[in-house]
Amino acid sequence: MKLRVHIFVSGKVQGVFFRENTRKKAAEFGLSGFIKNLQNGKVEAIFEGDKEQIEKIIQWIKKGPEMAQVEDIEIDWQNYQGEFRNFEIR
Repeated sequence: MKLRVHIFVSGKVQGVFFRENTRKKAAEFGLSGFIKNLQNGKVEAIFEGDKEQIEKIIQWIKKGPEMAQVEDIEIDWQNYQGEFRNFEIR
């Protein structure tokens, strides 16, 4: 089952290679979408793909890369839209 999830991550998530490591994990899990830093210090991401793979990346994001300190994650499950061809850093 293909789904889409819109995520906001807060904590120490900028300047710790969060986006690059997430891009690599998304490729590993076969997911498409994007990730970007926000002005308020959060990271925003949209993932599209197989529900099982999205659940795997959510588990990874809850911890993040080694130097990150994830404090909160907001998750909004949505209908799959097929909007993206790959996963990119914006």
